[in-house]
Amino acid sequence: MKPPKLPLALSVVALAFFSLGASAAAWAPAGSATIHPGVMTFTGAPSFLAGAGQCTANFVFTDASGNVYLGQAAHCSSTGGDTETNGCGTHSLALGTPIYSGELVHGVIENGTLIGTLAYNSWIAMQAKKESDPNTCAFNDLALIKIASSQVANVNPTVPFWGGPDGLASAVPSTGSQVFSYGNSVLRGGVSVLSPKTGVTLGDLEESGGWSEEVYTVSPGIPGDSGSAYMDASGNALGVLSTVEFAPLPAANGVGTLPKELAYANAATGLGLQVADGTTPFSAVP
Repeated sequence: MKPPKLPLALSVVALAFFSLGASAAAWAPAGSATIHPGVMTFTGAPSFLAGAGQCTANFVFTDASGNVYLGQAAHCSSTGGDTETNGCGTHSLALGTPIYSGELVHGVIENGTLIGTLAYNSWIAMQAKKESDPNTCAFNDLALIKIASSQVANVNPTVPFWGGPDGLASAVPSTGSQVFSYGNSVLRGGVSVLSPKTGVTLGDLEESGGWSEEVYTVSPGIPGDSGSAYMDASGNALGVLSTVEFAPLPAANGVGTLPKELAYANAATGLGLQVADGTTPFSAVP
């Protein structure tokens, strides 16, 4: 029996309360880039105040034609309820939906900028394929934002604080191996010192078929961190934050296996997608 899980996109209810090529030489400087891993994303509207869920971007990707993409979780564009996590049955906003980035300044989302459009969503791809494998349906949770031509010059692929990624992970690390992440939930109130996180992997999530692993970090991923990047101890792109898990440890997180998710995306699109390396090498001790 799979443990219960909840998606980590931050919705209004949860709060309640095009294309140009780019080479590594063309990336914006890491210190001034406005589009990079870790930025807040809002799908369909410029902020949660306007009705969009808030997520965190993971990695930058390029395709065989040189187009540039920014990753987030597929469920960030979900039109279903907070507990609807099966990608083969839950609807999503359509491809082409505008996606914005922004930052929290004194409790208000500012600099809400249109950065691109939804170009790939694993839920949409699985439904089009009529995917029947239950593990794939439950855990394949990747979306790609195609960066608008006017914004490509503002992109840098480096993960804040840690640097990297230095490549794509080849396998899920063994239980107890260190992992590194950077979340940017609006619930942290703009306190960036809480965004970098490190912890350990608890290994493949039982019955996921290799699609997901459980990780435990201090602090854990929270709503709004959805989609954020996870790297292994070598600084390789490992996974995408998808859910909060209730077993085996409270506040553990489910992290989708990026190599499998990316392979599925390439099979569905034929784009030849690759993870872009950071311009600053990864360091476990920044």
